[in-house]
Amino acid sequence: MATLSIRDGRVLRPDMTVVDADVLVDRDAGEIVEIGPDLGGDDDLDAEGSLVMPGLVNAHTHVAMTLLRGHADDKPLDRWLREDIWPVEAALEPADIEAGAALGVLEMIRSGTTAFADMYFEIDRTAEVVERAGIRAVLGHGAISAGKDDEAARADIEESVAMARELDGSADGRVSTAVMPHSLTTVTPDLLELAAERASDAGVPVHYHANETVDEVDPVVEEWGKRPLEWARELGLCDEADFLAHGVHLDEAEIDLLAETGTGVVHCPASNMKLASGMAPIQRLLDAGVTVGLGTDGAASNNDLDPFDEMRDAAMLGKLAAGDASAVAAPDAVRMATAGGADVLGIDAGRIEPGAAADLAVVDLDAPHLTPDHDPVSHLAYAARGSDVRHTVCDGDVLMRDREVLTLDEDRVLARAEERADGLLARADV
Repeated sequence: MATLSIRDGRVLRPDMTVVDADVLVDRDAGEIVEIGPDLGGDDDLDAEGSLVMPGLVNAHTHVAMTLLRGHADDKPLDRWLREDIWPVEAALEPADIEAGAALGVLEMIRSGTTAFADMYFEIDRTAEVVERAGIRAVLGHGAISAGKDDEAARADIEESVAMARELDGSADGRVSTAVMPHSLTTVTPDLLELAAERASDAGVPVHYHANETVDEVDPVVEEWGKRPLEWARELGLCDEADFLAHGVHLDEAEIDLLAETGTGVVHCPASNMKLASGMAPIQRLLDAGVTVGLGTDGAASNNDLDPFDEMRDAAMLGKLAAGDASAVAAPDAVRMATAGGADVLGIDAGRIEPGAAADLAVVDLDAPHLTPDHDPVSHLAYAARGSDVRHTVCDGDVLMRDREVLTLDEDRVLARAEERADGLLARADV
């Protein structure tokens, strides 16, 4: 057994307590073996003055949209998509997807993210980036009906299914997949139903946007006389392994439905605030027993992929939405960014305990904004930054050591992303 020991740090346990301990990892199995004192390994990572925490989980993003970071800001969702995003995306080439994905994955590794869920196009190119970067991902081709004839729309759903079947288990098992129809209002009902059927046949979940804005709720209620998630359930969506993004505008019946079915919700607070989509009822979801993870959404609507920013936003916005300063407390925010996200995605990670995936982030606490150290969990939720991450480990492999990413050539990734972004906007003529 080849081993890695994260030495001389403090360890965040699943119950949100912190202990002085080493973490011993089986590198061959990619699992945590033991947490305790004086655990030497074949290779060591120095964690002195640092907190060892579970690797962060970005449970909803569109990673290649890093190429559109700062391209279009300060508009509501519908106008932003139709006027600024979809016209540029129509000019995307496979090499753009790979360059944008590499940039996003680089950013995530640098901020301690070890797993992400991605809905986008040419998802096989993102899978190639995942394989060489060493990170973990749930990938799916985002299928959409809007602006397409029936034949093209159906073909898009079939492509989502085909990609899910083809890529599941790739990258030495670090890639899993889902069928991903874009949303309940941008995919026709017959194709939503088809997506659910095909996903069930393939043994993979369904992931989609739902209840993000009032404009995604009202049309469903007006046409079908039902709330969106009640209607989605009748189409075969909202099964236990399924997960939806946003869930901003949920009523009590929909929250109960999510709790009863075990459907996960990915909260994207920064994107929801920037697009003025609203404030998701996160404390009510947690109180009902719904599994909630955190996502950054795409870098075009955030504008970064830093999970620490998302934790802080989730806690702050959760308090504002509930009108209660005790709502979405620091441990809740940290749990959503780790174990919650892992549970939503169906991966055995997000917890530092024997047998769990060896997906870890080591956060350097020796900084002015993290001093004094009264409560490390509070610091993670309210004060830490992605740039505080010192080491990142995924599946037992060291992806970043002492802030140097080992699996991607950073200079090359940055230069390639700049080149492809410029070419993309020139082709789109914007």
